Amino acid sequence: SNSSIPPNTRPPNIMMKIALLAAVVGSAAAFAPSPVAQTSTTALNADFSKEIGAQMPLGFIDPLGLVADADQDEFDRLRWVELKHGRVAMLAVTG
Repeated sequence: SNSSIPPNTRPPNIMMKIALLAAVVGSAAAFAPSPVAQTSTTALNADFSKEIGAQMPLGFIDPLGLVADADQDEFDRLRWVELKHGRVAMLAVTG
């Protein structure tokens, strides 16, 4: 009996409805509040945990140990060098 209905007036497929529902639920999950993570109290985290860029859930992270025994001046110098190199890299990409 569906053969008498023109193709552009048929109801949407159930798979399309499921895909649309999954997309809506997935996009709504992006705006849901995230759980608060516990911060560690190591000596490394205590020194620079309030600096700009130390964000939840990881906090301050130094995987190479560049500031393991550095003071605030060395931290500020390394941050300035990182910004400079990032800006040079962005200019290099543009040509």
